[in-house]
Amino acid sequence: MRITHFGVLVTAALVLSFAHMCLASAQDGSIQQATLMELGAKTGEVSTEQLRQILAEGSAIVIDARPRAEFDAGHIPGARALDASRGDQIENVARLTNGDKSAALVIYCNGPYCQASRRLADRLVMAGFTSVRRYQLGMPVWRALGGPTVVELNGIVRIFKVDRTAVFIDARPAEDFVRGSLPGARNLTAESLEGTLKQMMSGKLTNPPLPLDDFNRRIVLFGRDASQVLGLAAAMSKRPWHNVMYFPGSYEDLAARLQQK
Repeated sequence: MRITHFGVLVTAALVLSFAHMCLASAQDGSIQQATLMELGAKTGEVSTEQLRQILAEGSAIVIDARPRAEFDAGHIPGARALDASRGDQIENVARLTNGDKSAALVIYCNGPYCQASRRLADRLVMAGFTSVRRYQLGMPVWRALGGPTVVELNGIVRIFKVDRTAVFIDARPAEDFVRGSLPGARNLTAESLEGTLKQMMSGKLTNPPLPLDDFNRRIVLFGRDASQVLGLAAAMSKRPWHNVMYFPGSYEDLAARLQQK
């Protein structure tokens, strides 16, 4: 019960905080167009809608300012890990841009109350980078608005070992699933999602694949490869479970890694 109550409290706090931001910054637009509108910042912000467009077009390098372990546990698709100590961060960004200080950059971190992205952006401006913006709403709001999240192999292994509340969903067809999957995994495909949800809502499933007790529980999707799991990830992005991530690698690589001691 504690986990469920904590999840509810975290979700409620996020919704209230973000609702306040939206009233302030998107009165004439949608929630997707909201920004934090920080005062006194040296760099501008992008909204969730703008970030989605940037990722689709590849028009900027998106950088995750969080530590590598957090990046591995879940990051925005297409984002680059900074993977450096504070003293090496600027040099690493320069390598990402091939030394071009006019390259378009978007930095993000853990949301409105995390200042890692703002600190890095300020340092980049001081170092001469001229096109730096932030997605200051960060990972919490990205997830809350249905943004897809990628989990790396190291992250999914750690989650499997330590998060006993996490739900692992095998997106392969049922015939592949019955031949073997991860211990405790549940089977759900993009094609079967609608029918499964109808059965869940009607109470016809005694062991539903998705949790109904806490919509904040971590849900990890995996499958044959990225192309197979992306369809389910996209469908899940329009559902109330907002802590959903997908593993873009193969089931075989994942299973082999988990079998290692």
